[in-house]
Amino acid sequence: MFRVLNTLIGLLACIAVSTTATAQSDNDLPAAPSAVVKPKLAPPPPAPQAKPADPLPTEGSTSKPEPQLPSDQKTSASSESAGKNEEPDVTGPKIIHFVNEVNVVFTVTDKHNRYVKDLKRDDFKVIDDEKQVEALRSFRRESDLPLQVGLLIDASGSIRDRFKFEQESAIEFLNETIRVHSDTAFVLGFDSNLEMTQDFTDSTEKLSKGIRSLRPGNATRMYDALYYASREKLLKSAQDDSVRRAIIMVSDGDDNASHVTREEAIEMALRADVIVYTISTNYAGMNSDRGDKVLERIAEATGGRTFRPFQPQDVANAFAQIQDDLRSQYALSYRPASFAHDGRYRTIEISAVHKGLKVRSRHGYYAPAE
Repeated sequence: MFRVLNTLIGLLACIAVSTTATAQSDNDLPAAPSAVVKPKLAPPPPAPQAKPADPLPTEGSTSKPEPQLPSDQKTSASSESAGKNEEPDVTGPKIIHFVNEVNVVFTVTDKHNRYVKDLKRDDFKVIDDEKQVEALRSFRRESDLPLQVGLLIDASGSIRDRFKFEQESAIEFLNETIRVHSDTAFVLGFDSNLEMTQDFTDSTEKLSKGIRSLRPGNATRMYDALYYASREKLLKSAQDDSVRRAIIMVSDGDDNASHVTREEAIEMALRADVIVYTISTNYAGMNSDRGDKVLERIAEATGGRTFRPFQPQDVANAFAQIQDDLRSQYALSYRPASFAHDGRYRTIEISAVHKGLKVRSRHGYYAPAE
């Protein structure tokens, strides 16, 4: 009897020990995967922004990261196939045209400011980055190349009383300059917004309508307009050297609302191989030195000219001179010595061998960056 009781007690003890061990083992197991509270992973760090190339060297200028524009700005755009669009973005990655050959367009005038159109290859000397170019790969006189022209018109309140003369003069210029099936132009107005009222077309009727649809507004985003027109409209065709690209900007030069700097706008024009002509709307008796100097800086850096009409009625004469300039150009190309894809700004100096001649071209260019 006692032996049976001892056996039962032993069995009960074994069962108790096994149950306790099983409970402890269950407590040591991890919870089901769906019940695990996982720590939230930190979002990956943003991709590093590409650093803008150094701005064109100028006294007193500083470099800063390229700004971002707000996304809530609005503008309108019209083309032959489209009506209103969102505002053109003037920021974003800089597009670089990778070349080892430099193409330069220039004009030559005598001491009386008359165009000289019969010079030859040996009549010029080219210095690239302070080193003389040994040989030119090509040289030609360009008087009849197709044109791609961007007409940028200041529609801010500061030029309200002169707006009518600007519009009519611009229309007259396009009627005299743009040739059907050969040349194209677009119209971009700028105040506190950028408004493309006519995209590329060879129809002077549509271009005239685009100019007349502009209405004076408020602030002035001149640099943004130049940056956008160069990058989005003209840089994309920069691979075609059989087209002459130019921007004509009519403004008082008083930018007060742009998101890019003057030097960033100039840099983009240089990358797009665009000649910029500026027509000041500051007339006699106006306190306009600062604005005129800005317009002069932009024109000279890109190989263009700046015009300062004495009175509003003289704007038409400025447009007529620009037309002559576009039809009186030379073009040459060369391969620079010690060229590197380093994104660096390189200077250009073209001079005529004969005395008394003045050569006007862009002052330099940006080497591509790999």
